[in-house]
Amino acid sequence: MPEDAADTDELSVLQSKRNATQYQILSQIAERQPAVSQQEIADEIGVTAQAVSDYLQNLVERGFVTKHGRGRYEVTKEGVDWLISRTEDLRRYVDHVSEEVIGQVDIETAIAAGDIAEGESVSLTMENGVMHASPGDDGSATAVAVTSATADEDVGVTDFEGVLDYDLGTVTLVSIPRIQRGGSREVPTETLVEQAGGHDLLAAAGTEALVACRRAGQEPDIRFGTAEAVTEAATKGLDVLLVVVTEELSRHTDRLRDGNIGYEVVDAADH
Repeated sequence: MPEDAADTDELSVLQSKRNATQYQILSQIAERQPAVSQQEIADEIGVTAQAVSDYLQNLVERGFVTKHGRGRYEVTKEGVDWLISRTEDLRRYVDHVSEEVIGQVDIETAIAAGDIAEGESVSLTMENGVMHASPGDDGSATAVAVTSATADEDVGVTDFEGVLDYDLGTVTLVSIPRIQRGGSREVPTETLVEQAGGHDLLAAAGTEALVACRRAGQEPDIRFGTAEAVTEAATKGLDVLLVVVTEELSRHTDRLRDGNIGYEVVDAADH
């Protein structure tokens, strides 16, 4: 086996040129077996016949291919398993690109602020953390509807132009000690009542945090305030009050800093 073969074997087809070529050659052998022309494979994948020969020798040595005679090869079970695993890697990557990358870039979803016909130009606004589309193209950000919708229905939009004009939200984090240090009982209820009034959303992260909210007569809008959810809400322009147990505080602030979201930490036990 070449010196670098073991090192690259665990890499995906997209990460290793060697694995990519091996994947193509194994696929060609599986398609043509048992009579395999090295020159035909070379022509098909754009490498030299000598390169195909070298790869074949290596594949035989590794047990991925069995040689039955001159020009007669067969992919072994181990070779098929290797092909399947790399094909699954490729399939997952293609699914990711098509569903989460291309789909996100090409089409977004908004709430229709009026009756919209497919193909109509629309103006976009951000309201309560959700993009809204209004008939007409007189806004600072415009798009084209790819579906029809009546007012308050979801509508697909694409071909974006301009800038969606809105301010990022901010996050106020109220730190709650774990139960071992007193839990929700250490938090004055008036502190949470005062803080909640100036925010669009109330999120709780941790059981002590949930109880502290309820003791203050405040039911959280988000029961499981993950760092991702809180940052996403602020990114969409919402001001969030996050009541969070102390041990989870740094995970949230790290995420907020990464997203360039402004935040303030309040230690409720000190009030």
